[in-house]
Amino acid sequence: MKNNMKRRSFILIIFAALLFPLVFLSGCGEKTQHAHASDGMLYTCPMHPQILEDKPGTCPICKMDLVPFEKTADSEIKLTEQQQKLANIRTAVIGSEGFSASKQLNGRLAVNPEKTQYISARVPGRIEQLFVRQAGEKVSKGQPLYRIYSEQLASLQQEYLLAYEQAVQFPSDKTFKTLLEAAKQKLMLYGQTEQELAQLRKNKKTNPYTSYNSPAGGIAAEVSVTEGQYVSEGSPVMRIEDYSSLWVEADVYPAEAENIKDGQQVRVIIPGWENEPQSMKINFVTPALQSSSQTAQLRGTIQNRNNEWQPGLQANIILSKNTEETALSLPADAVIRDEKGAHVWIENASGKFEPRMVETGLESPGRVEIKSGLEKGDKVVISGAYLLYGEYVLKKGGEPVAGHVH
Repeated sequence: MKNNMKRRSFILIIFAALLFPLVFLSGCGEKTQHAHASDGMLYTCPMHPQILEDKPGTCPICKMDLVPFEKTADSEIKLTEQQQKLANIRTAVIGSEGFSASKQLNGRLAVNPEKTQYISARVPGRIEQLFVRQAGEKVSKGQPLYRIYSEQLASLQQEYLLAYEQAVQFPSDKTFKTLLEAAKQKLMLYGQTEQELAQLRKNKKTNPYTSYNSPAGGIAAEVSVTEGQYVSEGSPVMRIEDYSSLWVEADVYPAEAENIKDGQQVRVIIPGWENEPQSMKINFVTPALQSSSQTAQLRGTIQNRNNEWQPGLQANIILSKNTEETALSLPADAVIRDEKGAHVWIENASGKFEPRMVETGLESPGRVEIKSGLEKGDKVVISGAYLLYGEYVLKKGGEPVAGHVH
């Protein structure tokens, strides 16, 4: 009996000895699991943000150490002093100062319609000869352009000769004088000159052929007729363009148009002639937007000395504005722009940064005018703003100004 009891006691002791470690390990496992679950921290890879783990470790892709992933509603991000040095984060307290800004618009040179001559047929008839045959030919003022045969012109000349003979025979009759003056005016309207009328009175013979001269010099941009072609009165014959002055046109977005006024002086720079900037006065801004591009258009005129520029050349229009009042401005790299607008980063406390929406104005090389969103004395990040942007997206898992309306 005693031996049996001893054997049972030995077996219980051995069983307890084996069971205790299992209970201990189970308890430890529960505590560890509870610690991980209560931690609530997620960890991600700096190079692969799609990796999310509930405990520290290494990235399964690049083997880098995982870092805490702070997905909170707080818009601030915190950086240690060492992190700020590595990211080259620099701040500056902004103040009010006079701001001289310039804006460059991409424009183009165009033909000045005020210098364009449209030549049309003065009388109906047949084009006998063209003295300017093709586009591109240079035309001088007074140069013959075309010669025409017109039976209607010969009929008007005959009418004039008859009125002239009657006026000579009856010099005291006012009716014949009136008829002569009317016949003369008709011929003058058809382009006959005083010299040609004098020759007509001298020869007393009609001439159905007449030539028409150019009223201005320039370049033949278009020739609309050919020799032997019949034309009616008013039919287009050719177009002559004078390039001594040219239009400068540029498309302007609505946000830019508010800073442009009729009569404003601007500078125009033609690529290739950067050392010859031209002064121009804006004399027209379209009151309505173009439906295709949703832009307005400004226009001015520049002189084209020696005809060195041709219509169609690119032209850069420099709009300058000196603010009379004090203005806030920042380096261009401090402002981050996206489809939601523009924002900057403000340092609220040591190592704590948050984004803030701003409204920008004019720009000069390297600087941007801030119209609203900041106040004098704000501490703004002027270097490293894009790194803060990337750090925010990495830690918060969203855009810095998502859903924010300024």
